[in-house]
Amino acid sequence: MPENWQYKIRSSSTAKGNISIVPWQVCRSAAREAGIPVRTAELWACENGICPSRYERSIGTLGLEGQARLLSSKVAVIGCGGLGGWIIEILARAGVGEIAVADGDVFSDNNLNRQALCDEENIGSPKAVEALRRVRKINGAVEVSAWEKNLTPENAHLILEGCKVAVDALDSNRARTLLLTACREMAIPVVHGAIGGFWGQSCVLFPDDMAPWEAAAGTDKGIEEVTGNPPFTPVFIAAIEAAETIRLITGVGKPLSSLLWCDLKEHEYYKIRIQGREDGKCKGVRSEK
Repeated sequence: MPENWQYKIRSSSTAKGNISIVPWQVCRSAAREAGIPVRTAELWACENGICPSRYERSIGTLGLEGQARLLSSKVAVIGCGGLGGWIIEILARAGVGEIAVADGDVFSDNNLNRQALCDEENIGSPKAVEALRRVRKINGAVEVSAWEKNLTPENAHLILEGCKVAVDALDSNRARTLLLTACREMAIPVVHGAIGGFWGQSCVLFPDDMAPWEAAAGTDKGIEEVTGNPPFTPVFIAAIEAAETIRLITGVGKPLSSLLWCDLKEHEYYKIRIQGREDGKCKGVRSEK
C-alpha cells in the first residue's frame, strides 16, 4: 500500500495523453503533511508517471525521466549578476532540485538595466540573498544554498560539493580559472558564458577541455570594459547556459563542446573548436560559421 502522501498525489492526478497530471499544490500539501521536502514528493510523482502541473509544458521536450533527473540534481551558479540572475531564474522554473548560488557583491544602480534579480527596492542588498528569495518565490520545491561570498580556493570545494554541473556567470578570467581549477579537481563539467556589448560566447567545459581564455592570451576583463552590457545580451547567453545545464543533466541532446560565439548586432554566429589540452597547452583552434 502506498503511504498517505503518495496516495494523495496519485488519487489527485488526472490522465492527459500518455501521462497523468497532478496540481503542484497537491505535491506541496502532501509533502507538508508527511513532513518531507517538496521536491521528494515531486520526484516520486515523476518517477511514477505523474507530472506536477508546473512542469507540464516541459515534459514534451525533457520527458518525465528528464524532469526526475533535474529534481534529483544539484547545480552551482557562480555569480548572481547579469548572467547569473537569468540562469537562476530558468533553472528554478525548470525544477533543478538544489541550487547553490555564490556572489560576494551587492546590487548597485548600474545593475538595474540588465540584472534579473535587481530592482529599485533592493539596491545595496546582497546578490546571493536576493537570488535565494527569488527562487523561493518561483519554485518552493527547489532547495537553495546562498553563499554571500566570492569563490576562493578555500571555499570552492565546499560550495561545489555534490554538484553535477557548475555554471560560470563570472566577469573575469581570473575568477573563471579558479572555478575551472576546482571543477577539474572534482570532475564537474562547467558551463561557460561571457558577454560584452552585442557579443557573447558560451560552451561546455569538461575536465580535460581547454578553456577559451586558456587557448588565447588576453586580459582579465574583456570588451565589456568599453562597451558595457545592454539588457538583451545577458538574457541571450544566459538562456544558452541554462539550456546546456539542463541538457547535461537530462541527457537530451549533445553538449555544446565547441565555443559558440555570437554577434547580436550583425547576427553572425560561429562555432569555434578548441582541441583539448596537452601538457597545459591548446592543441589547436578551428572556426566554422
